[in-house]
Parts: sequence; C-alpha cells; structure tokens
Amino acid sequence: MISSTTLRRTFRGGTHPPQSKFLTAECVIRPIPAVGEIAVMLSQHTGAVCEPLVGRADSIGAGQKIGDADAFVSAPVHSPVGGKVKRIALRSHAVLGRAMAVIIEADPEGNTPGRPVPGRFTEDFDASTFSEEQILNAVREAGIVGMGGAGFPTHVKLRPDPPKETLIVNGCECEPYITCDYRIMLEWTHQIIAGVRLAQKASGCRRVLIAIEDNKPGAVRAFAEALGTLKGTDNIELVSVRTKYPQGGERQLIEAILNRNVPTGGIPPVIGVLVLNVATLAAIAEAVVCNRPLTHRVVTVTGETVVEPGNYYVPIGTKVADLLEFCGPLPDDAARVVLGGPMMGIAIGDLNTPVTKTTGAVTVLTQSRTGKARFAGRRTACIRCGRCLEACPENLNPTKIAHAVKNNLLDLAESYYIKACIECGCCSYVCPANIELTGYIKAGKTLLAGLRKRIPE
Repeated sequence: MISSTTLRRTFRGGTHPPQSKFLTAECVIRPIPAVGEIAVMLSQHTGAVCEPLVGRADSIGAGQKIGDADAFVSAPVHSPVGGKVKRIALRSHAVLGRAMAVIIEADPEGNTPGRPVPGRFTEDFDASTFSEEQILNAVREAGIVGMGGAGFPTHVKLRPDPPKETLIVNGCECEPYITCDYRIMLEWTHQIIAGVRLAQKASGCRRVLIAIEDNKPGAVRAFAEALGTLKGTDNIELVSVRTKYPQGGERQLIEAILNRNVPTGGIPPVIGVLVLNVATLAAIAEAVVCNRPLTHRVVTVTGETVVEPGNYYVPIGTKVADLLEFCGPLPDDAARVVLGGPMMGIAIGDLNTPVTKTTGAVTVLTQSRTGKARFAGRRTACIRCGRCLEACPENLNPTKIAHAVKNNLLDLAESYYIKACIECGCCSYVCPANIELTGYIKAGKTLLAGLRKRIPE
C-alpha cells in the first residue's frame, strides 16, 4: 500500500542547515577508473576486528575474502580488485586514527572498473526462492554492514531474535551535501525493493515502511511507480517525512513515523523495529541474488570548488587522494576534507585514508564553510538562551554536559546522560555564543572510554 504523501511526519528538536545538495543531486552514478593500489581496512564495522586471511606477496582475485573474525558481531572484508598483497600494515583510519589494512597492488591486466548491476532486478523478483538461512548466510559472507554510517553487521540485525514486527527503510539522507542514497533510490529502485523483500523474509517483519524526506520528490515518485506495478505489496507503505536534520537517525525516524521512543541506551529491535538504509538493502540484494560481496559503494564527492562533483561507484579501499584526483585537482582554497557531511562527518589530515564500507561522501570545505573563524574568533560565554535544548533531538541539556566535561567532572557528565548524545551537531549549529558543544561532548566520551579501560570493573 502506498500512503498519501501529503502527511508530513517529524520528530522533536532538530534544525535546518543549508542542504547544498544541488551540487550533485542530478549527477548519475559513475564508476571511477581502475586504481593502482587499494588499502582494505580490517576494521570497517562495529564489533570484532578481522584477522588477515592472506599474507605478503599472495596473489588474490577480485571479490576474494581477505579478512574475517570468529566473533558473532563482525563482518568479513573482501578485495575489490585482483592483484598481489604488497604488505599488511597500519594505515590512517578516520575513526580509529590508525588501523591495520591489507594493501593490494592491483593487477594492471584485466583490472576493469567494477560496475553496479541494477539491471538484474525487475518487478518479477521473487524472494520466496530463498530461505531465511540462505539470506542470512549470504549477507554474512558478503560482509554487509550498515552503510548509512553506523557500520553494524547486517546479518546480526536481520536475525529474527528478538522478534521484529516493522521494517523501516531509511531513505532520508538528512546530512547536507550528500546525495549518494538519493541517486541509488532513483537508479536502483527495484534492487532496493528486492533487498526489502529479502530482509523482510529473513527478519520476520510483517510490515514495511519506506521513509523518504519530502525534499526528494523524485525518489518518492520512483518508489510509488515501482510499488504500483508489483503484486503482494499490501504490507509495504511509502511514507513522506518532513525535511529536517537529523531525520535519518534511527531513533528520530522511529519517533517521526511510529510515535514511539527507543529506550535510552537501547536499540530499535527491543521495541520490535528494524531500520535499514537503502544502500544496505541494495547490497543485500546483490549479495543474495548475484553472490557479490560488498567490495564497492556509491560515494558522493562534493564541495563548492570541486571541479567535477558527483556520485561515484568506488572500490572500497581506494585512497581519498585518488578519488579527489579523478574529480579534478584539490582546490587551492580547500580548508578541510571531510569523510561524510559537514554536520557529523570526520575531517581527515591524511588524504591516503582509504574509503571504507561506511564512507558515503567526501566533502571538500572551504575556509568560509568550516566555521573555523567562527569558533576561534567570536566565542562568548553561554547566554543561557536554551536554543541547544530546543534543538537537541535526544532531549538532553548539551550545555550542562559540555560544562561538566570542560571542568573534568566526568561523573557529572554521565549523570547528564552524555552517552545518549548522538553527536549530530545540532547544539553547536544553533549556539549564538559559538561554543563547540558537540566537540566537548565527543571529548568527554573519549575520556570516559579511556577511564573505563584503566579501571577494571
């Protein structure tokens, strides 16, 4: 069933930063040329880090599994290219700082660029030909993780224990600049629907809600037309939600659509809900139907001064420097390169940092866009205006948490629920005193994590 898209659902709090999606929204997905060297990180997901399955000078083929772990919460990694292992060494990692990677020298002979396969999926797709166990095994062996940013192993989320009733398809993509999911929804619509049906069967969800923000009418039309031609979609509902940041957060999306709250510290399955990103669902379909591991993903390369911004089909492990070189030389006025968007992305200092399964965008920001001068030159004392409280989607008091961290009162910060912060950046964005509240909260979480490691429980 396709619901009326005139209903605009939303959540408490949030903000409206400039979208800047016009730079790449109309750019079709294109594969990048073959690259000479790939660095596949052994840690690209939540959970246990993979151990290498190959050694130096080993010859490997495209799609070969090169790292895995025995832990339940983990996901293997695969080589996107054929070639030879140069070495296994530390490489820059956007989240961990430095982490081990399998560095592969691609074979120049026959190393053609990978290409997506949306043509394999039509309205005739039948998920009933696959058993639940087949789907779960294929997803696990393909190394699929949440591609919206969290990186949680998908095979763990899909399992029907605990029982789940509702599958929410996350097509919001609320972060400014990024359009990779939007293009996937336009160009791979039937592939995503195939992934929805496979995920629904594996998880046991009886109801499916496809959530798309109302600033993406093209995506809404694409799914409405596709669902209108299919049989057996009475339990699939297309829902338009109000454009607001961070609408794409799991907890915010559930609140907006179902008017239910995930308990603090809990995850959606505890209330019978499963949330999957559209890119993740496309990868599920590819893994189950085509037996293809997750070796490539769509990445938005964007920024006002990027020569050729666009949405590119990129081998996982490609260096950011190689990707930017394909899009034109790095602009002279580039002040910061961010993996992700400007609100929740992570600025990198080493352009040799490789693309991972969770890299949805590479955003090049100029000095005027970084806010560096804003926070360094015009910061004032908190004026107690309460804007951060109004904007916080988790109903926290960011100022109290930030002051506790600033004064090294970590126990007090914990009592203010610092761990519940999703680090969306809304509080920093709306603060008239230009206080980097999210930065303090991130630092507090890091300090608490270090403290827990030093003090045994």
